[in-house]
Formats: sequence, structure tokens, C-alpha cells
Amino acid sequence: MSEPKACVVMVTAPNREEAERLARAALEARLAACVQLQPIASFYWWEGKITSDSELLLLFKTVPARFAALRDLILRHHSYDTPEIISLPVEDGAERYLNWIGQQATG
Repeated sequence: MSEPKACVVMVTAPNREEAERLARAALEARLAACVQLQPIASFYWWEGKITSDSELLLLFKTVPARFAALRDLILRHHSYDTPEIISLPVEDGAERYLNWIGQQATG
């Protein structure tokens, strides 16, 4: 199996200010081509009980080669003790869009 052409990195943030700060930091460092923010309701286990919060979901569009640097940037700047940072491979898509991601996320 060949390496994915791109990946989507999912990250949650507690508020719009932090989400925008993370998005801008990643874009300025050329670690992502695009970041989308979506309000979500999260339900999860934390410290032995089910909890829920309103959060923002950030979808970073990048290339696999930039994931480690993006993860490290998020870990340095995120307020959560254990932030969600999940990379999902993009196996296929519109060729022009995938090429654009590759061009933008590598500066």
C-alpha cells in the first residue's frame, strides 16, 4: 500500500480563541494548508466518569510528512493535559485539491 497523499488531523479545543490560535500557529509554520473549525458537543470518559463539553473541532489538512511537527506544535500550545490529536489518512480525492494541500503544507 502506498503512503497516503494527505491526512486530516483532528484536534479539539475548549473555545474559539484557542482554536483560532492553534489554527494560525499551524498555518504560519506551514504545517497545514487549511484548518476548519466546527462547534461540537463532546461526550467522553474523564477521571472515572462520563463528562460532556462544548468544544471546537479543528480539522487540519496536511501531508503525512508534516504530522509529527504539527503534533508537537499542538502539544506545545494546547491548554488540555491530554489533547485529542488524531491523524486520518486521505487515500484519494480531487487531484488538484490534494496537490494544493501538498504545496501549501510544505511551504
